[in-house]
Amino acid sequence: MSEHNSQEYIGHHLHFLQVDLRDGSIVAAAKPADGAAYDSCLSSGASQEQCLAQVGYEQCHFSDLGTGQCVAVLSEKGQSESLINPYTLNVDSLGLTVLLGIVFLLLFRYAAKQTTSGVPTKLQCFIEMIFEFVQDTVSSIFKRKSALIAPLSLTVFMWVFLMNLMDLLPIDLLPELATMMGVPYFRVVPSADVNITLSMATGVFLLIFAFSFKNIGVMGFVKSLTLHPFNHWAFIPVNLILEGVSLLSKPVSLGLRLFGNMYAGEMIFILIALLPLWWIQWVLNVPWALFHILIVTLQAFIFMVLTIVYLSMASEED
Repeated sequence: MSEHNSQEYIGHHLHFLQVDLRDGSIVAAAKPADGAAYDSCLSSGASQEQCLAQVGYEQCHFSDLGTGQCVAVLSEKGQSESLINPYTLNVDSLGLTVLLGIVFLLLFRYAAKQTTSGVPTKLQCFIEMIFEFVQDTVSSIFKRKSALIAPLSLTVFMWVFLMNLMDLLPIDLLPELATMMGVPYFRVVPSADVNITLSMATGVFLLIFAFSFKNIGVMGFVKSLTLHPFNHWAFIPVNLILEGVSLLSKPVSLGLRLFGNMYAGEMIFILIALLPLWWIQWVLNVPWALFHILIVTLQAFIFMVLTIVYLSMASEED
């Protein structure tokens, strides 16, 4: 595979299905003015850029998805898009996140409904193991009584685990199916999207304030920022800087840790897929996939544990 094709392959797999909220257009996607002429041009050996310039094109919009008219156009501008853009929405990662959340709810609801059958099934035993694992983790870290912390921890663990688990699917499977259905881009790992991980971390960050206000009050929270670690009014500016940085680093580290690990794992799968011989791909892909199962589970566990630790720290009266 040539260097140009390799860069195009990597760029295509790392590009989200982004909708520009200002006009509903799809970022880095075009709709040829004449689809038949465009296909004929490509069959003649011309490049995509040459064919689009020859037949003409217009911007592809969200309503054009699924019609088979949109084609991916990875220009230099499209490849240099920032990770966080307030004007775009990553439809693929957001849609998969919601879908996996629904799968989690339906799966656990189905297992809960089967508890009246008498003899537990293998699924019920597996779900019960997860419940006990999360409960033991919460009880060992969070010492206060809270009706929220255990369900929250279970939701965080399973949601992140399912998002990470998407990285074990064949790298070309869902993107190729999406292309066949007329969708130019599709990324299958929501936790490799920094917007998703930072959004979840922001939710935990807001809960830190809620737990602090509930357990130590607003004034207690203010004192924890201004009179700690140096308990004297003269050190209030220093304390505010130290504690403010510590507070703000929690959601940033929580979100970026998950994003960095899953992005790196996804990139390795993409690089393995670029190798020339299929048997070399299998020799490297299978061991990495088996090792990646540990990473998938470990990252979900770390996200859950840090969530519990941060909320436990916010509930301390000292």
